[in-house]
Amino acid sequence: MSEQDLIKQDIDGYLKRHYAKELLRFVTVGSVDDGKSTLIGRLLFDSGSVFDDQLAAIKKHQGSVGAGEVDYSLLLDGLLAEREQGITIDVAYRYFSTDKRKFIIADTPGHVQYTRNMATGASTADLGIILIDARLGVLPQSKRHAYIASLLGIPHLVVCINKMDLVDYSQDVFEKIKKDFTPFLKTLNFSDAAFIPVSALKGDNIVTQSGHTPWNKLGSLLHYLETVPIKKNISSNDFCLPVQYVIRPNLNFRGFAGTIAGGGVKKGDEVLVLPSGFKSKVKSIVTFDGEIEKAETPMAVTITLEDEVDVSRGAMLVHDKNSIHVTREISAKVVWMSDTPLEKGRQYWIKHTSNLVTGIIENVDHIIDVETLKPEPAQTLQLNDIAQVRISLNRPLMVDLYKHNRFAGAFIVIDRI
Repeated sequence: MSEQDLIKQDIDGYLKRHYAKELLRFVTVGSVDDGKSTLIGRLLFDSGSVFDDQLAAIKKHQGSVGAGEVDYSLLLDGLLAEREQGITIDVAYRYFSTDKRKFIIADTPGHVQYTRNMATGASTADLGIILIDARLGVLPQSKRHAYIASLLGIPHLVVCINKMDLVDYSQDVFEKIKKDFTPFLKTLNFSDAAFIPVSALKGDNIVTQSGHTPWNKLGSLLHYLETVPIKKNISSNDFCLPVQYVIRPNLNFRGFAGTIAGGGVKKGDEVLVLPSGFKSKVKSIVTFDGEIEKAETPMAVTITLEDEVDVSRGAMLVHDKNSIHVTREISAKVVWMSDTPLEKGRQYWIKHTSNLVTGIIENVDHIIDVETLKPEPAQTLQLNDIAQVRISLNRPLMVDLYKHNRFAGAFIVIDRI
């Protein structure tokens, strides 16, 4: 039974099925004017996720688009400056669902000066879509975005070669771009990147496979999004809960609230409290709906322990075998997002999970040339630079490798001014 029929006949059954669906977060990236917003607008429209009043509104406000055509990018570009310039500036988030999955889309800007916005939108994605204009081929910004996607640990990548209608759906053009881009992607460990020829404006290979590209073997973009496997490996050894708040409504209850940032936990599990190193066992797991037997990432829970252990905001509950370690020195790759340069020897706030500490930039080891992926010497970081830096902290943090845990392995550098 389709979702529309189920809604009419059994709303409770529909909601139960809807909540049980897998959620895929994906981000669209690429160079300026490659058609990212148009592609996502077309995906929303052709999948039946656009309301009649939304469609009427964009038809009213669209500019110089061909007669009978719709500017689908207006479904994403909501800022006045975006509509005036015909570009994306801020990250636009949209939600839609099909019979098979739920989706959260982050549509990010393509201009170089807005690369920081792109990094923000990609930081929580399970999959990245890189758009390439079939007429222009691979551009420097395409490589920059691919490198940032790799840096942020996005596991899956789809390369949509857009505007195929403007090159007469040429397979030769498609294969040349694929041949040019594949070696670079392999150096970023995207060895299984998928390539799909599309026309966002015309709708080719967006929701249904197009007859204009019979040589396309992967089907439509939506088919790929619905079927790509989502990595979900919940292990108790990876359990990690940064404590955000200590709840003590009375003398008989003392719980530690936070969002599970890795793995899973159940009643009776032995946990380690960091940075103190004390051990205890989970006495109860409480949520808004009451007490439960087990929980996993990314659930928000309150955990009580069997022992009276000193735990406050900023502490972390982890499994004894977790790879998280306590340190006052970190070495990390940083994407610099400020117009003010990052300087060696300067103090910054370091925001990590529920902690805010002071850090000093001890050294800028090198910046990364996104064209060649080779390191280059540097003393400061300019806007959009990507670099390896070393930071010393005034208080210890509980950190992990980013490839093991996105939350415990990431932080934000904040200017103290």
